[in-house]
Amino acid sequence: MMLIGVDPHKSTHTATAVEPDRNREVASIRIDATLEDYRRLLTWAAQWPHRQWAIENAEGLGRHLASWLLARGEEVVDVPSTATARVRQLSRGGGRKNDRVDAAAAACVAALQGDARPLEPEGVADVLALLDERRTNLAQARVRAVNQLHALLRALLAGGASRDLSATKAAALLRSIRPVGQAERIRKELAWDLVAEVRSLDTKLKANAKAMAELVTESASNLTSTPGIGPVTAARIIGRTRTPSRFPSAAAFASYAGVAPIEIASADRARHRLSRSGDRQLNSALHTVAITQIRMPGSLGNTYYKNKIAQGKTPREAQRCLKRRLADHIWRTMIKDERHRNPTGPGGHSGATLTSTAADPTPTVDSSDKSLPRPATADTTTCTTAP
Repeated sequence: MMLIGVDPHKSTHTATAVEPDRNREVASIRIDATLEDYRRLLTWAAQWPHRQWAIENAEGLGRHLASWLLARGEEVVDVPSTATARVRQLSRGGGRKNDRVDAAAAACVAALQGDARPLEPEGVADVLALLDERRTNLAQARVRAVNQLHALLRALLAGGASRDLSATKAAALLRSIRPVGQAERIRKELAWDLVAEVRSLDTKLKANAKAMAELVTESASNLTSTPGIGPVTAARIIGRTRTPSRFPSAAAFASYAGVAPIEIASADRARHRLSRSGDRQLNSALHTVAITQIRMPGSLGNTYYKNKIAQGKTPREAQRCLKRRLADHIWRTMIKDERHRNPTGPGGHSGATLTSTAADPTPTVDSSDKSLPRPATADTTTCTTAP
């Protein structure tokens, strides 16, 4: 097995082949960051049939090259920049930095230090992330178009249009308007353009939602069995999470989503504050699920929310507690889905092991709250990987 370390930059990449058993540099090449030179790099590497690519910062400057290699069946690992810097400091040369040294250091780290992380080709989660980003942009464009349409209709009609304005309603109002003067005529023409734009955006949003639903079904996700999680929300959660097993516990996932409270120092008693960090899009999805369940009488989320209110929590505090418990449930559900799709786990290792299940739509609720998942400090759900 030949290790090929890559030090990526914005305009150029340097690759160095290293024999891992003897830690000896064999060859090196420098290419431009172009598709033509990507092919030249792959042709150069073909002299070693058994090879592995170790790309420094593969989630940053090396992301495009890593994705390109993975799509062509290459084995790629990500090496953090901190690991290569540590190798340079411990090697001869006083920690001097250049592209060739960095590339060789990345390969050495991947082979000897165990700091490399295997990468996988883009899958359904990546596609859902792209569709979710596109949906966000389409929704924002629709809001802008509707706002502009409202402004024009206020100038054409006394009192303007109702707040729940749609393309159909706007078209009916415009047909009743008989413009007088050039200004009113131009306003009406612009309004018709905006109506056509809103209709086009509505069509694209429907097609986007349909594509999301098909991919969520294809992924065999059980998230949609949870009340309040439809295909669009499930697509956002899957797309933002990507690989749930990268979180060692439900508490880690909750912290990533920004729903885990942060303890702050206090002289009289322990206090917590709301986390302002984490993935805000994922946090928004959890908020949507929590609000939906709160508005569903008889649901487990509604019962849990009412129990928290009865314990003296404010509505906002009870809502935050529900979001935290929903994060636990969603993580467990995704871990189970991932285990069913890939029983052996990435790289042939055993998959995640759960000590509790996610059979219920939300954590079971009773009057004593004893059957709810415990807070992060007492979370017994673990995700382990066998050696």
